[in-house]
Amino acid sequence: MDSKVMRDVLIGKIHEKMLTDDTIFFLSADFGSPALDKLRAECGKRFINVGIAEQNLINIATGLALEGYTVYAYAIAPFLTMRAYEQTRNLALLSQIREVNINLIGVGAGLSYDVTGPTHHCLEDICIMRVLPNVVIFSPSDYVVTEKFVDYSLNVRLPKYIRLDGKVQPRIYNNAERISIEQGFFELESGGEAVIVSTGYMTHKALKVTDVLKKDGVIVGVIDIFMLKPVNEVLLSNALRKYSYIYTMEEGFINKGGLDSIITNIVNNLEIPTKLRKFGFSDRYVFEVGNRDHLYMVNGLDGKNIVKTIKKDVMKGYS
Repeated sequence: MDSKVMRDVLIGKIHEKMLTDDTIFFLSADFGSPALDKLRAECGKRFINVGIAEQNLINIATGLALEGYTVYAYAIAPFLTMRAYEQTRNLALLSQIREVNINLIGVGAGLSYDVTGPTHHCLEDICIMRVLPNVVIFSPSDYVVTEKFVDYSLNVRLPKYIRLDGKVQPRIYNNAERISIEQGFFELESGGEAVIVSTGYMTHKALKVTDVLKKDGVIVGVIDIFMLKPVNEVLLSNALRKYSYIYTMEEGFINKGGLDSIITNIVNNLEIPTKLRKFGFSDRYVFEVGNRDHLYMVNGLDGKNIVKTIKKDVMKGYS
């Protein structure tokens, strides 16, 4: 199966655009990648390494954007979103009265940096970034959707947060033409009574769960949401209405404003008659040491537990 690192595909596409568009700047907070080496070699006059200084990264990006440049600012996700949160909030304020096109590229969403521990985990980013007005949030599940987003990022002149998984991931989408960034989601599998709504890396896990369930005769749909803000609530609600059971899956804290809150609000506001269950991390940090699969297991997010829960719900109903 074709697999790539999302950040390299994204940077490669931005590099391609920079070769013919001299209004694009790329900034890095002392964070590299093989694709970035090529960009810097060919477009060095519009590349700045600001050092390990995420707050200043946002400040410099804002200054360039106010001069009319489209800016991509690249850093490790937990440090980009949390160390520089006040600067990002000020950017959100500014963008309400001035046009600025700043694209914050955060690598390491969720548990991408699994073995490095809780300081490098990023379970809060969806919640805290969704709070900010005027900020677009993009959470792709594979490199095909990631690459598709570049044209959108150039044309929509607002601050954006692009949350990328840090590891090599297989492609999910075979045809980029089927994807609408503006629609914001895609129904990968059509189910019977139940559907899993997921984002980012969790969509890979959701597809594995549905494959297991299918072998047991339980057909479950999968909706991949890659645009977490803005959300096309009408279109998404139409996709959800046919299901009696909805399960949200996210690599982040639940009950705090993340993907589960998006779906809860749609279900409540548009009065969708369904039962909703959330899979994610509870109100505690992950101090256990191990890879992603191990951390999922100790937090009740392993595939076996999710399969068991969905099968019980669909076959017997909620207790």
